[in-house]
Amino acid sequence: MTNNAIKTWLAESIFSRSLKARLIVSALLFVLLLLPVIGFALNDAFKEQMLASAKEELSAYMYSVLAITEVEQGQVLLPEVLLENRFNLINSGLYALVSAPSNDDKLDQLLLRHKQHIVWSSASFQGQEKPYRLPKPAMGQMDFAEIQINNKPHLIFSFSANFASHAAISGSASEAESSSPEANSSSANPTSNFPVTIHIIKDKRALLIQINAFTSKLWNWLWVILVVLLGLQLSWLLWTLKPLARFTDELNRVEQGQGTQLSQDYPQELNVVAKQLNGLLRNEQNQRQRYRNALADLAHSLKTPLAIIQTQQGLSPSSQEQVANINRIISYQLRRAQSAAGSAWHLGVQAEKVTSKLCRTLNKIYPHIDIHCHVDQQVIFRGDEGDLTEMLGNVLDNACKAAKHQLRLTVLSTGDQVIIHVEDDGKGISQEKQQGIFERGVRADTYAQGHGIGLAISLDLVTSYQGQLSITESAHLGGAKFSFIFPN
Repeated sequence: MTNNAIKTWLAESIFSRSLKARLIVSALLFVLLLLPVIGFALNDAFKEQMLASAKEELSAYMYSVLAITEVEQGQVLLPEVLLENRFNLINSGLYALVSAPSNDDKLDQLLLRHKQHIVWSSASFQGQEKPYRLPKPAMGQMDFAEIQINNKPHLIFSFSANFASHAAISGSASEAESSSPEANSSSANPTSNFPVTIHIIKDKRALLIQINAFTSKLWNWLWVILVVLLGLQLSWLLWTLKPLARFTDELNRVEQGQGTQLSQDYPQELNVVAKQLNGLLRNEQNQRQRYRNALADLAHSLKTPLAIIQTQQGLSPSSQEQVANINRIISYQLRRAQSAAGSAWHLGVQAEKVTSKLCRTLNKIYPHIDIHCHVDQQVIFRGDEGDLTEMLGNVLDNACKAAKHQLRLTVLSTGDQVIIHVEDDGKGISQEKQQGIFERGVRADTYAQGHGIGLAISLDLVTSYQGQLSITESAHLGGAKFSFIFPN
């Protein structure tokens, strides 16, 4: 089966045929899609918050280092021991660096593309590999980024500042003392700008550990929430759809003949449907009963005059035959008109109930025939009990007439079909006569009596139920085999 065929089958079997499946699958997909999105959003927000917190922390360290930084004669001066103890511990994961522009062209070409070189580092940076590149933000600006030191991720916060560097004073102190105040005022120490960039570096592994711990706990809780939400949604959907399930059960009971009406204890939306269906059922039942009563009255009113005519003395044989034909035609048409196949959707009867009655009756009429009935008690014939009795009764009666010693009746269900087999051990029916035997007034030579109308009535009834009736040879008994197939 191809992927497209599988998708089509899933779409038809799940979404097209079941409203409950649609709602449940939609709710599951909603939860399965929503919670991961929430998880990723929360995790990303936590990472951003942790990075912002780390930036604020490094910014505070940078200002503490900037406050004690001095530049004299082109050299950066900082205390050997800083206030933050981690700057004083080797490999503590927190480092402070000060870089300045390089005037060494050779050094610039070989090492530092940004014309920066480290002019001071904290004690904690001893033994660490010097970064290949250091950020150089614009003067008075800050930069927050990530670098690799010893192939490990680190966060770096950089700030560029400009210091005034005082030049050396020429001459002796005596010359300075002999000079006048005006001269001293005019010969103040010259100054020059000395730009530096302060870098605070922190190992990122501690931050990653916190993020991973939060991520793990977040997804664990999301899984718990997912299971709880799925359980709650499933329970809620089943409770919401419970009236639909009860509605379906009542329809099935009506279809199987176990009820005639639907209860009206439903929510407002379904109550209207149930009320209309009940009205339809009542009207159909009343109409069918009126038809049957009218047909019964018609049959009685016609058969009585015909019976009187048949008892008349001196009636010619041709007249007797015509009266008999009229009688058969009336019986045939009345039986067809009384069929309930058109309204069989809400009718149903257990096949075993009908077959057991027929077998008991036939055992009394044909005591010399051994009748074996193999009927699945779960099989439901979706139609009128009288119609099933008429169809099977005609075929069984003819089979008993044709049988020598045995007759077998089998009723089974294949899920979507109800199959009935009637077999006898008689002479069977030739293929030439298998079609003609169903015609009105035609009977096989096997049967010594009857007018040939019963099988025609059975075939018409089977056809009205969208079923099939066929004749073959019985593989078990050797005689004829009549097979009924009805949609279930």
